[in-house]
Amino acid sequence: MADQRKTVLITGVTRGLGRALLNRFSEAGWTVVGCGRSTEAIAALTARFPAPHRFAVCNVADREAVDEWAAELLSAGIVPDLLINNAAVINSNAPLWQVPPEEFYQVIATNVNGVFHVLRAIVPSMVARRRGVIVNLSSGWGRSTSAKVAPYCASKFAVEGLTQALAQELPPGMAAIPLNPGVIDTDMLRSCFGSGAGDYAGAEAWSQLAAPFLMSLGPQHNGESLTVPTE
Repeated sequence: MADQRKTVLITGVTRGLGRALLNRFSEAGWTVVGCGRSTEAIAALTARFPAPHRFAVCNVADREAVDEWAAELLSAGIVPDLLINNAAVINSNAPLWQVPPEEFYQVIATNVNGVFHVLRAIVPSMVARRRGVIVNLSSGWGRSTSAKVAPYCASKFAVEGLTQALAQELPPGMAAIPLNPGVIDTDMLRSCFGSGAGDYAGAEAWSQLAAPFLMSLGPQHNGESLTVPTE
């Protein structure tokens, strides 16, 4: 009997939301393919989650690295049923005019360019099969704004627009969805909220609701700006 396992590709899989989702998808019997920037963290995941799961060191901001990673996956016959562009960074809290240019560029390079690099490398194989769901993680700050995180807001507003335009380009049977994960206690949130981030659920608790929600997405959700439910 053919292997009926579904495959999810998660960028930024070594920490935060990506790492929590890895636990939930693997528990549900999905094959998880993921990338992260840390060699040590990727090695640890490979040891804990052996084949058919597959992990690689890859910085999504590096187009050539993404292209190489995608080529390796495609040569192994791996095409995701669900693609989750999760990798992201945030600027240190500061008024826009005080943000160092290099920091602004890095936010855009990871949060916008990185999403494009992964889509450009992976989506053609999904389109060829005419099935699959693409989820690009947005943010509450991709639909509203706050002071001192202007670069991050700009990047997530871009993700919203990019994803909704992509949704209009996909063939029937597919979906592209900008997804607000909600407010979760992660290192990224702590960089903004400090200890106040502890008032929110952590990534593991969040993933208990987020993973089933992600697994339920289909062509009927194409182009919808969605938010992970809180209960």
